[in-house]
Amino acid sequence: MDNNVETVFTYRSHSLQDTELLAAAIAGAASAGMVIGLDGDLGAGKTAFSQAFARHLGVEGIVNSPTFTIIKEYNGRLPLYHMDVYRISPQEADELGLDEYFYGQGVCLVEWSSIITDLMPQRHLHLYMETAGPEERLITVKAAGEPYGGLCRELIQKWGNE
Repeated sequence: MDNNVETVFTYRSHSLQDTELLAAAIAGAASAGMVIGLDGDLGAGKTAFSQAFARHLGVEGIVNSPTFTIIKEYNGRLPLYHMDVYRISPQEADELGLDEYFYGQGVCLVEWSSIITDLMPQRHLHLYMETAGPEERLITVKAAGEPYGGLCRELIQKWGNE
């Protein structure tokens, strides 16, 4: 399959538990070099998804948003690099040397990834989270290239497509 093909999966989460199911499915498929961008309104669930993802990657302890530290590193089945680029410019992000994380041996979760679109790897997974009710979220998962397209197709097979 063409590495430039984009595959889209839409998931309706009715609760934090539903969001955790999605995070668990993606974490179960995680491998070294996986990059996941997370975007959405404040309070839409980016950090909740990140916490669930980390748990299912085997990270122990508290995982919170790296809003002021920019990058937090955790140990699990794979190293987890949790980033929040909300408060930095694309130039500052570039100066941080994010490529070393993106193409390293761990998994990168990048909150507010749309701020650094030009720095994100061409192939990555992107989640956009929207509030659809008090507990309900609409999560659009876009896979840019492989192996992410295969993961999206597996999610579609498992849950259908909204």
